[in-house]
Amino acid sequence: MLLNDSLTGSSVLNKENITDDYRLACESRQVSLLGRKDTMGGRSKFGIFGDGKEVAQIALARAFRLGDFRSGYYRDQTIEASLGNLTWQQFFAQMYAHADLEHEPHTGGRSMNGHFSTRWLDENGKWLDQTKLYNSVCDISPTAGQIPRSVGLAYASKLYRENKEIQYLDTFSNKGNEIVFATIGDASTSQGMFWEAMNAAGVLQIPLLMSVWDDGYGISVPIEYQTTKSSISKALGGLQRNEEEAGLEIISVNGWDYPALIETYKRAAELCRTEQVPVLVHVTELTQPQGHSSSGSHERYKSKQRLQWENDRDCNLRFRGWILNNGYATDEELERIEADAKETARDARNRAWKAYRKDLDKEHLETVELIQKTAKESIFSEELSAIATELSKTYYPVRRDNAVSIRKALRLIRNENTPSRVLMQEWLQNTLKENAVRYNSQLYSESDESPLLVEPVNPVFSDESITVDGREVIRSYFNALFVQDPRVVAIGEDVGMIGDVNQGLAGLQEKFGELRITDTGIRETTIIGQGIGMAMRGLRPIVEIQYFDYIYYALATLTDDLASLRYRTAGGQKAPLIIRTRGHRLEGIWHSGSPMGTMLSSVRGMHIVVPRNFTQAAGLYNTLIKGDDPALVVEPLNAYRQKELLADNIGEICIPLGQPEILKEGKDVTIVTYGSMCRIVMEAATQLHNLGIEVEVIDVQTLLPFDVDHRILESIKKTNRVIFADEDVPGSASAFMMQQVLEAQNAYRWLDSSPVTISAKPHRPPYGSDGDYFTKPNMDDVIEVAYKIMQETDPTHFPALY
Repeated sequence: MLLNDSLTGSSVLNKENITDDYRLACESRQVSLLGRKDTMGGRSKFGIFGDGKEVAQIALARAFRLGDFRSGYYRDQTIEASLGNLTWQQFFAQMYAHADLEHEPHTGGRSMNGHFSTRWLDENGKWLDQTKLYNSVCDISPTAGQIPRSVGLAYASKLYRENKEIQYLDTFSNKGNEIVFATIGDASTSQGMFWEAMNAAGVLQIPLLMSVWDDGYGISVPIEYQTTKSSISKALGGLQRNEEEAGLEIISVNGWDYPALIETYKRAAELCRTEQVPVLVHVTELTQPQGHSSSGSHERYKSKQRLQWENDRDCNLRFRGWILNNGYATDEELERIEADAKETARDARNRAWKAYRKDLDKEHLETVELIQKTAKESIFSEELSAIATELSKTYYPVRRDNAVSIRKALRLIRNENTPSRVLMQEWLQNTLKENAVRYNSQLYSESDESPLLVEPVNPVFSDESITVDGREVIRSYFNALFVQDPRVVAIGEDVGMIGDVNQGLAGLQEKFGELRITDTGIRETTIIGQGIGMAMRGLRPIVEIQYFDYIYYALATLTDDLASLRYRTAGGQKAPLIIRTRGHRLEGIWHSGSPMGTMLSSVRGMHIVVPRNFTQAAGLYNTLIKGDDPALVVEPLNAYRQKELLADNIGEICIPLGQPEILKEGKDVTIVTYGSMCRIVMEAATQLHNLGIEVEVIDVQTLLPFDVDHRILESIKKTNRVIFADEDVPGSASAFMMQQVLEAQNAYRWLDSSPVTISAKPHRPPYGSDGDYFTKPNMDDVIEVAYKIMQETDPTHFPALY
């Protein structure tokens, strides 16, 4: 571990850039102070700031180069301002949740303040040139949540440097010369994500420069309760590299020591960039002049002695003293800078507030006038006038206030037929549409690269087509894919040398090399993070979670980061990662799960693909590769050794998302299912035929999106009865499918019998064949449920079985 002592002389330091840095530090401090005041005064809902970290962040920004990446968190305002990615007017616009990309380009008013991003996509959703940007991945609030993707961003540089086949992608990388600046607070290093990522970085030897902002607290909890030895650099000491062993370079530096910080980040970045060595910079003795956030004062939990200690180490005050002591500026010059910084901050706040209020105030006045006009034509004049008066007195009114008032008024005049009521109805419809664009758009791709727009290509079979195991079908597809597209890489546990545990990649590492098909450690969270980072940088990773049950290890990263990325940037960023896993039936509590309900609730913003066999899987993978959305593909575990005919065009098949397939036509009952359940339902359908019941079997193929053309509705119109079958616990995917069909498609109107769901028991599947049979849905269950429906319809022809 290295400890950088203060430097009093450096060739990079001169009066101009020193005073510029001091000016920026002062401006950043002032916007933090004003931001808290705005929150306390009701202009903003919440405030969290980077005060106390200004000098260290300026030093970091000095080492940043075009094409580099920041993967940080909500205290990095000074970095972003230093790089020119953030204006102070934008800073305040985000505080006010100004839902206009012209004024708040980072998240379009969707994230709270301190969440910054670079817009990588143009207005058509196409990639911009990342090598010409100071790249910032959109921040997320969950502590350490930004760290897994940092591994992938840095790993992409390693691939671009070492794999010449992808160096033609020169708008994403300059031959892997980019480094990744990750940032995290000291308390958040207690999270497992951080430790997993640091271990992965050391194993992979990637250009990741991790900064830990150490102010000694996690809200009210001091560092002695957070970190062994009360020091993350000491706690990580075992990862320190040496002459014999690779590892991390670990550097510690005081956060108030401007020249030492400048030298530290210069040296750390050079080491990271030239030698591809991960570096941890532990920035100590930082402070929180206003406490953790606007939610409370740190005087509640810090002693007077601690508060004085922090004041003595305030980085801006120390920076000021260093400038004076070394003769870079006079006291009068610094006072002018400080006064200018206050004025700059106030001006930015005022301009942001004026811009934010402009449309809101106009819409508010129009709404009040509309209600007043309606009152003149209504028998509820007094009540409507009261609504208008109450709305007019609203302090800092927002669009919600207008909508609430209009809806209240419409309920009052529901029986009236006046021109004003028509205007009010039109106003509400237009307002709901406009705000759907503001707040509900860009969950999935809206560009012409959307996977929903990929043209279907059917499998082609001929007399020469051979019958093989399912695993050979998917292997043949992956072989064709890796030949066709050098951007594609596969990583995961056991995917390399042995070609995955079910042989879907068997022999392909030997053919395509370790850089493209790569084994990883047992670390699901950073496997996903590795994929996210690569996908953000123009590659097309397929990352493997070995079994579907293991997805829980990575669920936070999936839901907080990957699934929400396009949405939380209002279409400014994307990461078209494909996650490959296998699920449904195997053996035992931890290898037979089908947690589809969890996924359906957690990963909106991703597609969920559930093929029944590997010809379908190949076509769905191909559609996803041609699109630009992230997706989860759950391969059927029990199909790897089932026989399939190998399509002649296995590398070209494209199966559209959201398009169910009718596997068997029937007139009596519709059975809706997916994945491994398709085989069971089809076996049951044969037995039901022998009992005089003709069921129509539908494989939905994808759960997100789900039956976009309402094909299931058309089936129910014919059969008037429906069963939804899956392997998850009751109330999960089967309930989701029922809601989509009966509610969203209004299929309830065509039912003559109550809809029924078939699912597993409400516990994990026990080990062994008996445990499977009596827990998971089986052929007998499907037969008896369908038979019971028909028995209730016609008990004479279908007497009770038992």
